[in-house]
Amino acid sequence: MNTIALNLALSETMRRHVDQRVRSGEFGDTGDYLRALIRRDQEEQSRQRLRELVAEGLNSGPGQVPTPARVADLKQQALARQP
Repeated sequence: MNTIALNLALSETMRRHVDQRVRSGEFGDTGDYLRALIRRDQEEQSRQRLRELVAEGLNSGPGQVPTPARVADLKQQALARQP
């Protein structure tokens, strides 16, 4: 895994909060805390995308019987969407 160093400025209030979270023992150091926040944000973004996809599916109209031809068509559409 490649890593890069970041330098950021925090208000005194934020810095005290981070220090308190590290002192609680839940995080080994400031970097652990920030990485946990980033992972949590990434997970939330994934959950939001899933909610959007579910809503899109629910709003797409009545369901269709999954015939072999329909399944093949859906697979083809999914593959076409991949980057």
